[in-house]
Amino acid sequence: MTKLILILVAEIFLLTAIASAGDDFARTMNKKLIDLPKHETLTHLRLYWHDSIGGQNPSTVRIQQPVSNSSLFGSISMTDDALTTDVMKNSTVVGQAQGIYAGAAQGEISLLMVLNFAFKTGKYNGSTITILGRNPVMEKVREMPVVGGSGMFRFARGYVEARTKFVDLKSGVAIVEYNCYVLHY
Repeated sequence: MTKLILILVAEIFLLTAIASAGDDFARTMNKKLIDLPKHETLTHLRLYWHDSIGGQNPSTVRIQQPVSNSSLFGSISMTDDALTTDVMKNSTVVGQAQGIYAGAAQGEISLLMVLNFAFKTGKYNGSTITILGRNPVMEKVREMPVVGGSGMFRFARGYVEARTKFVDLKSGVAIVEYNCYVLHY
């Protein structure tokens, strides 16, 4: 314990010296002082995102109408959609997709997705992955980056592949399969 305290004092002294020099703003942490696993894990998650903008109980609310209905450009929607284990709405809910998506293209239907997949069951309960990227919804497969996470997915990075499984424009219902490939500690 005394050795650990001496190491911490030395590192604090070194940090103070570096901070006063003003030429360095980052450093590599001593792995002995923090509890970081030695290797990463790759996790594949297959989830189904159930989006509903119509009906009596929508899971998505449009907070800004589009400038153009042909491309949805300028629209902004806030979402709190169920994430399930299968295409069927009554399958097991494992979490929520919470965030914003916005019409970000004038010549096509392409959305800016800012989502947290917040898990509520099993070993990932309380953990999240964060997705931030471009979603050209008319393409068969869309790839978006995973830019972070929390809990079991702390320091996460990776990507998701989105595939539309069902869409009904009249009712405003869409079901999208998300295959998430996440590297984390």
